[in-house]
Amino acid sequence: MKFSVSSSDLLKQLQIAGGAISSNPVLPILEDFLFTIQDNQLTISATDLETTITTTIEVMSDGNGRIAVPARILLDTLKELPQQPITFNVNEDNFGIEITSAYGKYRLAGENGEDYPELPQADNVDTVGIAAQSLSQAISKTLFATSNDELRPAMTGVYFQVDFNKLTFVATDAHKLVKYTFTEISSEVSTSFIVPKKALNLLKGALPSGDEVKLSFDKANAFFSFANVNLVCRLIDAKYPDYNAVIPVDNANLLTLGRTDFMNSLKRIAIYANKTTNQVILNINDGSLTVSAQDLDFSNEATEQLTCTYTGEPLTIGFNAKFLIEMLNVLESEEVKMELSSPTRAGILFPIDVVEGEEILMLVMPVMLSN
Repeated sequence: MKFSVSSSDLLKQLQIAGGAISSNPVLPILEDFLFTIQDNQLTISATDLETTITTTIEVMSDGNGRIAVPARILLDTLKELPQQPITFNVNEDNFGIEITSAYGKYRLAGENGEDYPELPQADNVDTVGIAAQSLSQAISKTLFATSNDELRPAMTGVYFQVDFNKLTFVATDAHKLVKYTFTEISSEVSTSFIVPKKALNLLKGALPSGDEVKLSFDKANAFFSFANVNLVCRLIDAKYPDYNAVIPVDNANLLTLGRTDFMNSLKRIAIYANKTTNQVILNINDGSLTVSAQDLDFSNEATEQLTCTYTGEPLTIGFNAKFLIEMLNVLESEEVKMELSSPTRAGILFPIDVVEGEEILMLVMPVMLSN
């Protein structure tokens, strides 16, 4: 089997698919790309058995067939080649591969494509259409709030709640929570599932800016299809916590201030905070917010004052600066508002500028004030 392709076009597709390859795969053949040629179309597949990415590219071929190609050596070779046509010659008896470029020949040992694991297929699935831009936004705004705690698997992914024409994304690690909803979807179903962090990171890197994404799902897998790319991931089989129960209502104290000023102040003050808790203290009175931190172990302390609009009782509350900065970083509004009730209850952060068709709420747990 022989085929020719542009080196740079092939490299681009391999880099998309290659994200699915694990650094320590459970089977040696999972270190390979699966190349499948059918009617002058090359389908490139890569998987770690949890996440699978397939992508397609046009080639000039003298036949059809399958071969497993070592990923690392192929990627490294193509990165060092300027753009040019290259030819793959596959020996179907011993699976040896010879690549010919304008500079010379490179030989590598492939494996039998028939030994590659069976890839999941979409069968009896429900499907939702989502704008790629909206999906990218949702991933950016929620992924940072997922947990790394493998003992709580549900929290290591993002919770998707499909409700006919509405899609809600929730992420939490029990210290912070993000709930992001948008209504620009077309769906005939109402369901929910948890998508793992790795798959969403890969998806975010591959999403085009203008396309629509077809999201299909069954009990075990989610399938994301757009342009010439398909990403399949195994869903997290766990029950998501009742996140609505932790969102406080009837918060009497309302703070409004500039997002960038608040974020920059927190970044400076956090330098002086205790490195274990990252605790900053917000002391809020009518029209004035004092942000302070101290690290008693090193006798470091810092205080800044910001102007704000505030309605409510004077309040002193502690938060983890790192969490607040992460949240302010993904909100795009010029001003933000915080709803607060007491020093022991979660604070809720909203953007002032509301985008039509979307809603975002961020929650952060307080760091208890030490006496």
